[in-house]
Amino acid sequence: MPAVTLIRHGQASFGKANYDQLSELGYLQAHRLGVSLKERDEPVDVVFVGAMQRHLQTAETCLAAAELKLPLQTLPGFNEFNHEQVLERFEPRYLDKDWLASEMARHENPSDAFADMFRTAIARWVSGQHDDEYDESWTAFQLRCRQAMSDVIGKLSGKQQALVFTSGGSISVIAQELLQLNDVATFRVNWTLANGGLTRILQGKRHRNLVSLNEHNHFSGRYRQLLTYR
Repeated sequence: MPAVTLIRHGQASFGKANYDQLSELGYLQAHRLGVSLKERDEPVDVVFVGAMQRHLQTAETCLAAAELKLPLQTLPGFNEFNHEQVLERFEPRYLDKDWLASEMARHENPSDAFADMFRTAIARWVSGQHDDEYDESWTAFQLRCRQAMSDVIGKLSGKQQALVFTSGGSISVIAQELLQLNDVATFRVNWTLANGGLTRILQGKRHRNLVSLNEHNHFSGRYRQLLTYR
């Protein structure tokens, strides 16, 4: 039966002018992931990638380390939701990096303070009460990700195995459908997804099954310093 491995991109460049690119650590994560895939020696027939820069950079670095020479098929349906817009609609001053830096500096733990603000902004978006303020509603995002997953399955035959380089939001939504999670539980899954983590799905004759979620053992032991979630 066809199998799909969803791969979350390596760490992006939080706090930089362009978030949509891998950090130095993100490249190291992608390389380590590729080495791990080579060591597993599992067949890979097809590779798909979202249309974001961090997806492409992760895919290219990972495949080079894995010594896999396969063409990349781009599927924009696997793009992440616009997290910057979600934040901006909740707190317009978010776009002012100086304000954000000073606001976070007021807290003993700036990363926790930012996470609290982000969760509140996400809850506003997911509520559906302000859909007209966003380019893409939560419901539209869910439908897009699920359709992208179906598009991948539709391109596979027999026992073909595919890699898909994407983002945490897309992976969470696909898991939500397969595990029948509510929205709150879906974002609990989202917060725990590791950069460079693997989520595996098998397509049976009647059902699509989630067989693993957020594998990241390749960042354990002497590689544990590579493990990040944001």
